[in-house]
Amino acid sequence: MPELSKRTETFTDSVIRRMTRISNQYSAVNLSQGFPDFEPPRELLDRLAEVTKEDFHQYSITWGAQNFREALAKKQSRLMGREINPNEEIVVTCGSTEAMMAAMMTVTNPGDKVIVFSPFYENYGADTILSGAEPVYVPLYPPNFHFNPEELEAAFRQKPKALILCNPSNPCGKVFTYDELKIIADLAEKYDAFVITDEVYEHIVYAPHKHTYFASLPKMWERTISCSSLSKTYSITGWRLGYIIAPPRIIDVAKKVHDFLTVGAAAPLQEAAVTGLNFGDNYYKQLQDKYTEKRDLFLKGLDTIGIAHTVPQGAYYVLLDISEFGYESDLEFCEVLAKDVGVGAVPGSSFFRENVNHLIRLHFAKKNETLNEALNRLEHIRTKIQKHSSLSF
Repeated sequence: MPELSKRTETFTDSVIRRMTRISNQYSAVNLSQGFPDFEPPRELLDRLAEVTKEDFHQYSITWGAQNFREALAKKQSRLMGREINPNEEIVVTCGSTEAMMAAMMTVTNPGDKVIVFSPFYENYGADTILSGAEPVYVPLYPPNFHFNPEELEAAFRQKPKALILCNPSNPCGKVFTYDELKIIADLAEKYDAFVITDEVYEHIVYAPHKHTYFASLPKMWERTISCSSLSKTYSITGWRLGYIIAPPRIIDVAKKVHDFLTVGAAAPLQEAAVTGLNFGDNYYKQLQDKYTEKRDLFLKGLDTIGIAHTVPQGAYYVLLDISEFGYESDLEFCEVLAKDVGVGAVPGSSFFRENVNHLIRLHFAKKNETLNEALNRLEHIRTKIQKHSSLSF
């Protein structure tokens, strides 16, 4: 039989999605895969019910329904500080996952290099490899996950075609400051590179931190491919509605890549989601308040239990330090945690290029009662998970 593709030889299945299956197997509280257990806004659900009885069951325009793009352009123009053309500067995709892949295939050629900050969402390395490019990793240093400008410039000296910027960041919850973004922008201009942003958590940022759209920085609009989705903002991760915003010359190519990848996003869901895109600023303030409450509840519970953890500036993830348990494999620890404690988590090693095995990721996009149940189970973590004495710290 002929050989299969070599580009996937280093891949495993998604560790995040695997941990959801393990959580389900042991009836654990699933704090691994980042989706809510509460309903989307009622207005979206009501409109979706109406749409099922209307004529939106066939293909929409390949790069997005006209009214969806217009509503999105109006919303993002206000936020990004520039007038976005809904016909020339937007492609609607099947989630931000496709948006990132389409962006990569739009700007890179086989053999190109792409800078990826570590820790990183697991898809970025795979996107780079599937595009035929080579990832160049630059570390972010805890606890605030800052980068070393000299290390970043050393990566840029390798003449990368692009840098991937997740802001706010998954898994570490970092919100890049304006000054940090300006350093990245200056290097991107100096070494003539694109910046592909993943801004899916743009509305989940905790005071006093503020999200700055990279494309809004001076001279950055022309070299930025802004990717995001509606998944986290409206609690509709299963609707798979994402988008790319970029200058027309980039969008012209992204439209072609998107067309051959997926043809188009789901027409009925686009129609229903227009309702959310038309929400006023008050909705986003309420969203921020909701997640601030959940973050504070969850972190206070972890502090009471006495587990060391990060403090996210944005997004809805927290990294726990499991060093005290002495596990050589964080994957094994997460399997034991699901089985014996009843809480699902993601091993931190799936996010780091470096040899990191002492961190696990939990998320708090859950009902308060779900978070309290998870905390109740975690109270017994030290009695239910025995330390590996030979590796104890």
